Amino acid sequence: MEQTQIIEKLTSIFREVFSDSSIVLNETMTTDDVENWNSLTHMMMILKVEEALNVKFKLKELNKMKKVGDLITIISSKSE
Repeated sequence: MEQTQIIEKLTSIFREVFSDSSIVLNETMTTDDVENWNSLTHMMMILKVEEALNVKFKLKELNKMKKVGDLITIISSKSE
């Protein structure tokens, strides 16, 4: 899956989970950049990503996710 496809799918998921249709993802985005991004919504987002993209994250991968770019990189590596 190409990076643009991943970003499109993630944007849709983020907009749904965080109830904000104005979210525009970029690789440097962190929890500080999205209103209502807390531990609960983070887990909801991860579950939706796993379901929508048919991937499973390992705990060590989740711990490495500090920004959206990290999430994109991990998803890209799983879809090769």
